[in-house]
Amino acid sequence: MKKVLLAIFLVSISSSLCSQNDLLDILNEETPENKIDNVVTATFKGTRIVNGHSIENKKDKELEFIIAHRFGRINTGFYDLFGLDNANIRFAFEYGLTDNLTVGVGRSSFEKTYDSFLKYSLIKQKRGENSFPVAISLFGSTAVKTLRDYDPADKRSFAESLFYVGQVLIARKFSTSVSLQITPTYVHRNTVRTAADPHDIFALGFGGRIKLSKRVALNTEYYYAFDESKLINTRNSLAFGVDIETGGHVFQLIISNAITMIEKSFITETTGNFFSGDIHLGFNLSRTF
Repeated sequence: MKKVLLAIFLVSISSSLCSQNDLLDILNEETPENKIDNVVTATFKGTRIVNGHSIENKKDKELEFIIAHRFGRINTGFYDLFGLDNANIRFAFEYGLTDNLTVGVGRSSFEKTYDSFLKYSLIKQKRGENSFPVAISLFGSTAVKTLRDYDPADKRSFAESLFYVGQVLIARKFSTSVSLQITPTYVHRNTVRTAADPHDIFALGFGGRIKLSKRVALNTEYYYAFDESKLINTRNSLAFGVDIETGGHVFQLIISNAITMIEKSFITETTGNFFSGDIHLGFNLSRTF
């Protein structure tokens, strides 16, 4: 009797396993691996490539505090301690309203400028059957210059002190080590320094990242202003950075011919020639909560 019961039990187990295997086979046929959309993440380590924004957003309810610092030109020599006597500082907060929408505010010592922005992830890069080759984000910012560099009898109005920037961020992560981004940009300035300066500037940004190790990456960035010939005493912005990740911090060492750190400034107001030694040392330090 015991042998009969044992035989019945073994047959039941065997039948159950076969049924489960058949069910898994059916599920695998209905949902093959190449039909699963795989969203590509970590195209860049942080929300900045160097000076400009990357396509990366903060996660939902994440708060990031950023301290950015740019020293003076290193070719000023020992008298200014190779630029360390002069500096521009920006403090900023960025918050993820959702996984796809980030809001930020900041204040720069350069021209005593306050800025705010919104960045929205429109399309994500995907692999699989429904793949999409690039990620696309939309960026818009407003800045107000509060420096009192005007004649008291000709005080600027608030509207005259405003600047606007619109960008489309288009990026692709080619591998775990290489990412590239192009950034069509439009800048509008309500007030310009001279009548010859244009109010509207179109530019195209190029950025890239090469991962050197698990926690270290090399970034580069260049913004070409199509109306550079119309801008008085300005140069296109060029920058290089080394990202170092240390837990919740991302520390970025930077060299650039721009001393400013917001789009309205480094795209349209950079005056230094990188290859003539007009280089600013700097860093970005961020902490996520």
